[in-house]
Amino acid sequence: MEEKPRLGRDVFIALAAVGWADGQLDAEEADAIVRTAIEEGLELDDIAEIEEATKEPLDIGVVDRKQLSKEDRLFVYAVASWMTRLDGVVHEGETQALAKLGDALKIPERPRFHADALAQEVAALPEGDRPSRYDLPALRALIGARLKEAQERRDGTEEE
Repeated sequence: MEEKPRLGRDVFIALAAVGWADGQLDAEEADAIVRTAIEEGLELDDIAEIEEATKEPLDIGVVDRKQLSKEDRLFVYAVASWMTRLDGVVHEGETQALAKLGDALKIPERPRFHADALAQEVAALPEGDRPSRYDLPALRALIGARLKEAQERRDGTEEE
């Protein structure tokens, strides 16, 4: 079985920038970013850099998309979308940062809408939407399943 490429350090730094967009990155947002990086299996040096990015505001900058599949890009966007809602208020700066991330990831408007909806769907699960309980692997699996379903629908209509 081929090993799936991991999300890179810069993806998590971009998530931190989205978190900082309202002028503060709260502990739950920072924990969510670092936990996602750890679950992704990043090296300790990368995780240390990501932790630093959660301590001071920064700009999204450039996200290296070369190793990111469509599923990866939608997952990153969905996590960022979920993070903007953690404090219960979505500030204009967060909306702008999320749009900038979507642009950097080259995600069209409609898939952004669907990724956001999937993030909310997972947040509504009985486990809750707090970072310690939010099911990031379920979000990733759900995005993958929906992409596969969409591809199968496209393939099915082409054959008719």
